[in-house]
Amino acid sequence: MASSEEPTAAAGVADYLRQQENKSILRFLTCGSVDDGKSTLIGRLLYDTRLIFEDQLAALERDSAKHGTNGSEIDFALLVDGLEAEREQGITIDVAYRFFATDKRKFIVADAPGHEEYTRNMATGASTAELAIVLLDARQGIRPQTKRHSFIASLLGIRHIILAVNKMDLVDFDQEVFRRIAGEYAEFARDLGFVTIQPIPLSARHGDNVTTKSARTTWYEGPTLLDELETVSVDWETLEKPFRLPVQYVSRPSADFRGLAGQIASGSIAAGDRVRVAKSGQITRIKQIVTADGVLERAREGQAVTVVLEDDVDVARGNMLVSADSPAHVADQFQAHLIWFDTKALIPGRNYILRTECDSVTATVTALKHSIDINNFARKAVRSLERNELGVCNVSVQAPIVFDAYKDNRNTGNFILIDRMSNATVGAGFIDFPLYRAQNIQWQALDVSKQSRSALMNQRPAVLWLTGLSGSGKSTIANNLEKLLHAHGRHTILLDGDNVRHGLNRDLGFTDADRVENIRRIAEVAKLMTEAGLIVIVSFISPFRSERQFARELLGKDEFIEVFVDTPIEECIRRDPKGLYKRAMTGAIRNFTGIGSPYEPPENPELHLRTVGTDPAELAVLIQHYLERKG
Repeated sequence: MASSEEPTAAAGVADYLRQQENKSILRFLTCGSVDDGKSTLIGRLLYDTRLIFEDQLAALERDSAKHGTNGSEIDFALLVDGLEAEREQGITIDVAYRFFATDKRKFIVADAPGHEEYTRNMATGASTAELAIVLLDARQGIRPQTKRHSFIASLLGIRHIILAVNKMDLVDFDQEVFRRIAGEYAEFARDLGFVTIQPIPLSARHGDNVTTKSARTTWYEGPTLLDELETVSVDWETLEKPFRLPVQYVSRPSADFRGLAGQIASGSIAAGDRVRVAKSGQITRIKQIVTADGVLERAREGQAVTVVLEDDVDVARGNMLVSADSPAHVADQFQAHLIWFDTKALIPGRNYILRTECDSVTATVTALKHSIDINNFARKAVRSLERNELGVCNVSVQAPIVFDAYKDNRNTGNFILIDRMSNATVGAGFIDFPLYRAQNIQWQALDVSKQSRSALMNQRPAVLWLTGLSGSGKSTIANNLEKLLHAHGRHTILLDGDNVRHGLNRDLGFTDADRVENIRRIAEVAKLMTEAGLIVIVSFISPFRSERQFARELLGKDEFIEVFVDTPIEECIRRDPKGLYKRAMTGAIRNFTGIGSPYEPPENPELHLRTVGTDPAELAVLIQHYLERKG
């Protein structure tokens, strides 16, 4: 008996697996203000679709007794609020992901936090979602966080909205309350570009209109929440996009095989199709598509593939294969919307690491055009972005990258910014369009080289970067050093912070943004002077490590020599040669380094000079000896 039933059972399992594979996947996000019931809604959805195992249900009942807010009833929010801190506070503070499936579709749901300070978490959840359930409390109506989350959802490319008017039981399922809220939201979202907006009156706690029609809303003729999730059409939006394959790995298992491996970011491809190598513009054809399951005739978005090209063209990791007829943009400047995550403000001019689907390059926000008030969409002129603020800016990258406008392709139109010192993700961006004006600028070949200029002077160029607090003795040491080198026949130039601010940088103030730009300009000037073969002595406070690191990376190997002029701030205040500390401590000077603005001392300088009890001329000799040892 067993042997005759086994094939039938196996066939049933195989049929079930095939059915699951053929189901479409909908990724959706729940968002809204704190206590609107997002976690409860997801918990109720999983419970009503019988997707909670018995042991999970038993644990949920125990947790409801301990942490629940519904008395003796099950608190469905606890099914999603997995962190202990969330359960104790009754809020969601991180994005919680859940997977479930019905007979019609598979789902990946992200439950986003409601607090304003967790806006970055909400943006993370929205970045891959195709639909958003915007939840609100029927008693409260549309609140600022409703608008904030809707705006971010629109910005991040979500085109389908379910307006879940929750807690209708607390307003006696009043039809007029629902109509008023639905009308106000439709008016607010009119210009946000949503394709569909489906308002639904419901009670997540009691299950009204979640998976089945409620007898308490006989006046409502629309779908239940589950009906809308199962039937909303989003598949066509991804299938119509042009082909994009970021190259993540070049596979060379033998001399006879060279494949380009990656996950298809959008569109589809078949053997014989024409493709373009994005950065070089070369056109070739797909010879073969190889996967773990064998050779395919066609592959589509989301599949991990290795493609073999008909021609031996130069393609490396970090490049992208794109449709020959619909290529991506390749540029080193673009405009973007940017959400700032870090507690430290964004500073235009500072260098960050920018990462896209396939590139990782040094980037700078060259112009911050304005910030956007998410509550009323008003534009405001600003010098920087604070945490959770949204702005529009121009970005310049060190080398051209491949991208699409975010509105055209979410997978290839986004990027993150990473702090170069802490390696923390500090911002997320969405590219609007390329700025092609840089393509008109080309490097001009010069016949006289840096090496020939240096040889004429019989010296190796270098930048001696003296950094330290105001009053530390930088300028005195720098002046002594230049006299010493000049006496030995060396060709030098001294760039002093105060002197440069009388000319080149006279337009800059002393905000953090202006300080960053101050050092950026000086670093570029110092580089030009090393091209002339000079030994450049730079005497600047240069308070931030990231800008000194930028200067180091601009120059050739061993050309940047960081000299930390280390003087305790108490000694600097005692000296106070220009009376600046006295004025700063009385409030007459704002943002003064060491008093109102931080100084970040070097961590691994080439030279560490302690000035207390040492003559500046002796310290200048120490630097000269260091130069001689280094040749």
